[in-house]
Amino acid sequence: MRLPNLGYAVTAYRAQGVTTDTAHVLVEPTSTRETFYVAMTRGRHSNHAYVTLDRADDHAQPHPGDDPHATARSVLYGILQHRAAELSAHETIVAEQEQWGSIAQLAAEYETIVAAAQHDRWAALVRGSGLTAEQAESAVESDAFGPLAAELRRAEANHHNVDALLPRLVAARGFGDADDIAAVLHYRVERATARPAGSGRTRKPARLIAGLIPQAHGIIDAEMRAALDEREALIEARADAVLEAALTESAPWTNALGAPPADRRRATAWRKAARVIAAYRDRYRVTDDAPLGTPPESAAQKIDAARARTALDRVRGFIAEVSEVPQHSQGRYGAERSL
Repeated sequence: MRLPNLGYAVTAYRAQGVTTDTAHVLVEPTSTRETFYVAMTRGRHSNHAYVTLDRADDHAQPHPGDDPHATARSVLYGILQHRAAELSAHETIVAEQEQWGSIAQLAAEYETIVAAAQHDRWAALVRGSGLTAEQAESAVESDAFGPLAAELRRAEANHHNVDALLPRLVAARGFGDADDIAAVLHYRVERATARPAGSGRTRKPARLIAGLIPQAHGIIDAEMRAALDEREALIEARADAVLEAALTESAPWTNALGAPPADRRRATAWRKAARVIAAYRDRYRVTDDAPLGTPPESAAQKIDAARARTALDRVRGFIAEVSEVPQHSQGRYGAERSL
């Protein structure tokens, strides 16, 4: 923390009791809300927070505890949930369950396992795509290879034949003076697979876990496959639990869901869409009363936000259907809501 009118930096603890005109606070993900409060109340006229997102000791491989999509807002939210005061045994257990059982954590673990399990497969696909040996190695070693791999998995979850697609995209255009071939391939795959494969009645829904996370396919290693299946089941169960808790507690954001349709088939579809919204909120720690919270910042969250928005539109479609029911039928829907 820097106190400009004093001209030197101090820790939040040492700044306690000190007052200055302006305070500039360096905020790290490990900060607690108590120290953050102290630091952000030292300036009389203004207090500025600068959130650290980069880590000096980045892992060579991704770690389940890391959040590659962290934003200043998500870090600050985490700090506000991080209390320095000791918790009771019960509070500690609940806090640990919430942290390690959240979709945010489970999805991070899933993505980490997938990155390791599919690395060789995607590397082999790139090497056999028609690139020169030098171009292929450059792509595999690029920092953009990870996003490319994730995009290939998303495309496969959308029922695209990526084994045939990538060579076709390589052959379609040259790479000229491209600085990063993996980044160019990522862009081409993203553009070519923006929609699920097929059209009309032949189009199949994307294979997504809890409506958000693309499923991984082609995993040969039995242990990794089992680990992924376990986390998939936990994510699905967590999405159900989060939605059920929100409905039971009448959380403000559930007002946007309206009443479930009386028809069983439509009620099932309503709940499926509602749980996507619940999963999105849990993954990105949304606490707003608005169903989807504030606008997303990271590219990954924008993709999930679009999926959650589609689910919300579907729910609103059911609400519109209910509002169009003749007046004499309203009692049926009212009774359904009270169940």
